[in-house]
Amino acid sequence: MKVDTKALGLIEIDDKQKINFPRGLFGFEDYCKFVLFDAEHEPFYWLQSVDEKEIAFILINPFLFRKDYEANVSDEELTEIGIVSHDNILVFVIVTIPQDGSPMTANLQGPLIINRESMTGMQAVISDAKWKTKHDILSEISGNVKG
Repeated sequence: MKVDTKALGLIEIDDKQKINFPRGLFGFEDYCKFVLFDAEHEPFYWLQSVDEKEIAFILINPFLFRKDYEANVSDEELTEIGIVSHDNILVFVIVTIPQDGSPMTANLQGPLIINRESMTGMQAVISDAKWKTKHDILSEISGNVKG
């Protein structure tokens, strides 16, 4: 399948890279079909809408810079995307890279939870006040964690 992407133009995507978000993502509820592929620079990924080239997100695995991260999502919510075992879960968070040179941040309050088997996903809301929408990734990698 070919997908027109914001980052790389027209690319070939394997069916295994397709992810369905039945409820979309917050603020983008009308877009449910996405593809996941490696970004040019590790450890980042692109989540690209299949239906709209301009809707794309940079993602990162939150455990790479916050070993203590806990995406506490209820079993009831996980069941909505067919997750019955925590072994089948992929967790990503959305990264913001401001053009003004301010720190690159990750939204640990709204993780993306993906069922690896069905490639169905959801965006959760974590109510724990420890997790904010803007965590400075580089600062936290270097150990300067601020909650």
